[in-house]
Amino acid sequence: MSANDLSIGTKRVTLGGGSGASQCCALLQEEKHPNFPLRPPPQKGHSWPGPLCERRGAVWGRMFRKILIANRGEIACRIMRTASRMGIKTVAVYSDADANALHVEMADEAIRIGPAPVSDSYLRIDAILDACRRTGAEAVHPGYGFLSENPKFAKALKDAGIAFIGPSESAILAMGHKDAAKRLMEEAGVPVVPGYHGEDQDDDLLAREADKIGYPVLIKARAGGGGKGMRRVDLREEFAEALQSARAESKASFDDDNVLIEKFVASPRHIEVQVMADRHDCTVYLFERDCSLQRRHQKVIEEAPAPGMTAGMRAAMGEAAVRAAQAIDYEGAGTVEFLVDASGGLRVDRFYFMEMNTRLQVEHPVTEAITGLDLVELQIRAAAGEALGLQQESLEFFGHAFEARVYAEDPAKGFLPATGRIERLHMPDTIARIDTGVREGDTITAFYDPMIAKVIVHDRTREAALAKMRAALEGARIAGTNTNLGFLRLLTARPDFAAGRVDTALIDRHLVALTPTEDAPRDAVSLAALTALDLPSRSEGEGSSPWSTLAGWRAWGVAQHSVTVLRDGNPIEASVRVLGSHRFDVRIDGVVQRVDWPDNTKSGQVEIDGRRVAAEMLHRDGGIVVILGASAFRFAMHDPLDVDRAAGATGDSILAPMPGLVRRVSAAVGDAVKAGQTLIVLEAMKMEQSLKAPRDGVVAALLVGEGDQVEDGSSLLTLEPLAEAE
Repeated sequence: MSANDLSIGTKRVTLGGGSGASQCCALLQEEKHPNFPLRPPPQKGHSWPGPLCERRGAVWGRMFRKILIANRGEIACRIMRTASRMGIKTVAVYSDADANALHVEMADEAIRIGPAPVSDSYLRIDAILDACRRTGAEAVHPGYGFLSENPKFAKALKDAGIAFIGPSESAILAMGHKDAAKRLMEEAGVPVVPGYHGEDQDDDLLAREADKIGYPVLIKARAGGGGKGMRRVDLREEFAEALQSARAESKASFDDDNVLIEKFVASPRHIEVQVMADRHDCTVYLFERDCSLQRRHQKVIEEAPAPGMTAGMRAAMGEAAVRAAQAIDYEGAGTVEFLVDASGGLRVDRFYFMEMNTRLQVEHPVTEAITGLDLVELQIRAAAGEALGLQQESLEFFGHAFEARVYAEDPAKGFLPATGRIERLHMPDTIARIDTGVREGDTITAFYDPMIAKVIVHDRTREAALAKMRAALEGARIAGTNTNLGFLRLLTARPDFAAGRVDTALIDRHLVALTPTEDAPRDAVSLAALTALDLPSRSEGEGSSPWSTLAGWRAWGVAQHSVTVLRDGNPIEASVRVLGSHRFDVRIDGVVQRVDWPDNTKSGQVEIDGRRVAAEMLHRDGGIVVILGASAFRFAMHDPLDVDRAAGATGDSILAPMPGLVRRVSAAVGDAVKAGQTLIVLEAMKMEQSLKAPRDGVVAALLVGEGDQVEDGSSLLTLEPLAEAE
């Protein structure tokens, strides 16, 4: 096949300009290529840019025959799809927790690398190297997270004669520490945020520097990203505790507890620029992404292009990003992140370098959607030594794209990560590109990032793309664990977001409205009560004998049952009258609902008070899951012999708000403590949660120790009043 030929599915097309580009995109639509979303055809006279459509000056070297993906989940699956399309064999690595994971199933080969904890598996450089030797993998793609920005890993691969699909060790080192990176960027003429980026990490010095900068300030881990080790501090009195917390989280996440201090920008937007470079002196920018919608300093929804972006601002930021990449002889895909002071609109003198991610970003699909480029393919080709043939003046983008990250987490509890078996998983892949690494029946554990899927949409205008995103989120069905789907639906419906008025504080400003405590609707409670009694399947049919049914036959009168279900530990009592075949009255708090079950199944259409609703009921893990429309509600079965499950709500106990590892215990039995004092620090998925004393008191019992793994809702510590202790 020649350099201008391209195979797409079962078809081959020869490219050579605009008509070839249109033919390429038409075939991508026809084949429903997994790495490209369906899109409108190009406008008249418009040609899609990218390696598949315009490769002037490209140099074609020997391509890898086999690559190993040193990652898991959706990004491992994403990389495998492109590698497979390129005719490259793939090797998966997995921990004990991922033995049956989707990325293991998709790969041509799979190698076990250790137990579930990341330090014993996905962070083991020796295990990855051994897997390469055993399988003959010629290159390693690190994905994002884990070892993707570890210079020791890049060097170890180079020393072993294995290609790293990413930048050089020196480039990673240059950008790996935010303080040194910002000093380097200043030298390269890239604007940076005012702050302290020095080597001296003395606590008192850092506090003095924060005073000089002026509150509010941000404490930021100098290594890594994703909001780990980042704390906003509004008052000097809060600085010492915030510093300790940021350092502990940074140490756990990146094995580095050094920090930097920066001025907190009041009206910030987070806009990043995608760069791509090869080893043949070609460095280009692939436009920008707006990542301002964040919670806990982690991105939630990203879009491209940025709302309100002007051509002059785009060029200024893009050229600054290219200078940043060139300053460290960068190769491959990278992202230069900028903090933009949007208080006076987007201005070329108000954007500041934050950091450079020397890897593929989670949100890379929105850039792929608007440019038609496959960034993973470009990474692989650059690592193989090819000249990509990309030229800045010929690069274009089309339309608008959004990506929403669907997580297993509880927005009402501060977005704490959740775990559980995914009992139902339906994603609307006919209107959106869905990148996922899990299937129905898989379990979300406390060991890894709780992402379930990424939903990516693209259309001609921002309004049309946003409408697609709303439809996709409404069409998603996930049950078995808490998710942020409801939060995402509310967020995409906000008028300020729809108008493009975004900044990093938008979610915090509307947090109460976006994270309501979701009480189960009466419909869901009625269906849970019927399911708990198993009445739909036991309900007598026409002509059935009272001896062959357990539905509560009576010689006279109507059969009546009582049942109690638990919602978030709170009991809900229901009384059910059986009216006939699959017909019931359900009384809750004095209000009666008529429920008609059309058939003997537990899914489909149910009629409640004359309304037809889509519903599904599942018995799972001793409880009940009711899927009602786009929402899922979990109920527990009530055991009258159980102790009161609400114990601890009186303020006498500290309960685990999430499954996780006890990282630190700051009190002992007999200690007098004050309300608000941090007593236990819990870690899950490398995110720390400080658990504080609910009131003044004395520690009566300490039920855990440092290093213990605890379940959600388990009791960790109990208090007694000071008077009783005396």
